[in-house]
Amino acid sequence: MKHLISKEGFEKFKAEWEQLKYVERPAMINQVQAAAAEGDRSENAAYTYGRMRVREIDRRLRELDRILDGAKVVENMATADGSIRFGATIKMQDTKTRREKVYQIVGDKEIDPLQGRISMKSPVGEALMGKKQGEQVQVKAPRGTITYEIMEVSYNS
Repeated sequence: MKHLISKEGFEKFKAEWEQLKYVERPAMINQVQAAAAEGDRSENAAYTYGRMRVREIDRRLRELDRILDGAKVVENMATADGSIRFGATIKMQDTKTRREKVYQIVGDKEIDPLQGRISMKSPVGEALMGKKQGEQVQVKAPRGTITYEIMEVSYNS
């Protein structure tokens, strides 16, 4: 099943895959071989760590293969009517506290709440989809419903 991903997210995962496959994994294999050549493997910490790290790298490579193979790259293009959709960066303000937040709507595989990258399936993402600058949205949060005013909508290319 295909999943949506931004062009930037796809490039980031691809670069990570290449780094692991062509740099880190070969270096770790060489380290394991050198440690194995030293003799007794049962008490060789470098050998044990190296094998464990190679397994971690292989696991992440398989995960990245699934992400990249199942990805549908979506270009960030503004809509004619200015409505919010996948790829939008939204600047909004809490109507009570006047605190501003900035979010970007991204695919499920590339969310990073600390960086403001949220899924369109998240409560905030669902509330924002299809809305426009100047509109208000209500988001249900653990501390109650929060009302935000959409201050700005942009699409980075």
